[in-house]
Amino acid sequence: MTPFNFARFGARPLFDKPLPVGQLYFPSWERYEAASRGIFERQYYNNNGPLHSEFESRLQEFLKVKHAICVANATLGLMMVADAMQLKGKVILPAFTFIASAQALSWAGLEPVFCDIDLNSHQMDISKIETLIDDDVCAIMGVNLWGGACDPKALGEIATARGLRLFFDSAHAFGVKIDDTSIGNFGEAEVFSFHATKVLSATEGGCICTNDDQLAARLRSIRPSYGGDAPVNVLRVANARMSEAQAAVGLMNLEDFPAHQKNNAALFSLYQSELEGIPGLHVCQPSGVSFSNFQYAPSVIDEAAFGLSRDNLVALLQSENVISRRYFYPGIHRGIPYAQEFPQYVDALPNTDAVCASCMQLPIGALVEKEGVRQICDFLRRAHEHAPAIQKMLGV
Repeated sequence: MTPFNFARFGARPLFDKPLPVGQLYFPSWERYEAASRGIFERQYYNNNGPLHSEFESRLQEFLKVKHAICVANATLGLMMVADAMQLKGKVILPAFTFIASAQALSWAGLEPVFCDIDLNSHQMDISKIETLIDDDVCAIMGVNLWGGACDPKALGEIATARGLRLFFDSAHAFGVKIDDTSIGNFGEAEVFSFHATKVLSATEGGCICTNDDQLAARLRSIRPSYGGDAPVNVLRVANARMSEAQAAVGLMNLEDFPAHQKNNAALFSLYQSELEGIPGLHVCQPSGVSFSNFQYAPSVIDEAAFGLSRDNLVALLQSENVISRRYFYPGIHRGIPYAQEFPQYVDALPNTDAVCASCMQLPIGALVEKEGVRQICDFLRRAHEHAPAIQKMLGV
């Protein structure tokens, strides 16, 4: 038995069950059962039902936004926004994001223009945007990562000055605020994800927020909404309606959001304090916001200082049933089909490549307890202390 007793080398794992990085907040069975009984009693399962309408209304009130348009998932929401805005040409976005951000543009017939990111915040590097603008660029898609924000006010100034449209992928940013303004109120539209891994879960789903009446009407017609407002002419529609079952879970988790955010904040703070001082390991603070949902616990590993690579560390953690993950890997600019279609970006985003090679997520959310965070942090501390011996045993 090794002196550090890691599961990779024969010891018992730290955790008996896998500990994922997703939020996985769900209401109690009793609350869910009561809501489901109501759905079956009404026999109204989809198409702008009463729970769906209430969820939209509650979201509008919570976010202080004029329109919250619920959809089956956030990817469909991004596709709908790109189509409803009637964009043509190129759209600037970061390559350090979930691939659906770019896929939504491809679906709408748009060409992605990949922008590098800031090494510290991991948000899009706004200083690089001007050099990417040409006559074919029609819009900027900001992406708000890690419960932080990509400076939507500065992006708005650039968009206005250059005559560009602006919208946001805010899948990570529900409940996040910049001063007194909730994310959801910037640009022409913002899209949230309500996937089970997000802080506000509807098991799956999302919503589009906008303060533009005309854009909202087009989005509802693309979704579509039977029995809603008068439809407007659109080129195509998407089967993107949120079900009553999704809305039921969303309503309960919206009610519970303050408690979930508070739990996330406590766990994140514990990670920061417990990991402080470990060479080569940096926990990334949500940037650019006054209030975060602390939905993620992203950490960056400097292999030279820590003694192990990010990939080796992720593999060791997974042996302990800590399902740490690489985020995002590879960058979209190096993935299929974008590397083949747009080779000019493959070696043009050094900060994106650096973060893709060094960033990992640590578990945070409903299934994580404070003692579990302490165990994970102790494991990481011992991994650093015994890094040379571990490297030898791993054959690296």
